[in-house]
Amino acid sequence: MILGYRVVTSPERMGRGFAAYVMVGLSSHTKAAQEGFERAMAIAPEVVECHNIAGAFEYLLRVESADLSEYKRFHTEVLGTQSHVHAITSYIVMGSPKDERAT
Repeated sequence: MILGYRVVTSPERMGRGFAAYVMVGLSSHTKAAQEGFERAMAIAPEVVECHNIAGAFEYLLRVESADLSEYKRFHTEVLGTQSHVHAITSYIVMGSPKDERAT
């Protein structure tokens, strides 16, 4: 069964030349806290992937923006306004020798 097709675009030409993987820890593990966070990430255009994971953090995000200053705005104005977020660790993508994500 075909679930989709992959189109490869230039992130820079699409205004998304900066990418980061972001680990997010929540202070509350309630259903309401998780659902609230997931709703906020679903409407944030910078968030292209949001995964609920097991381990030291609750969520792994892939965030794409034009540049570092736009990422800082997202970090402050989107993640920084979520009441249950207590830890944020950002990993900046410096290059992607292999990227075969399907859309």
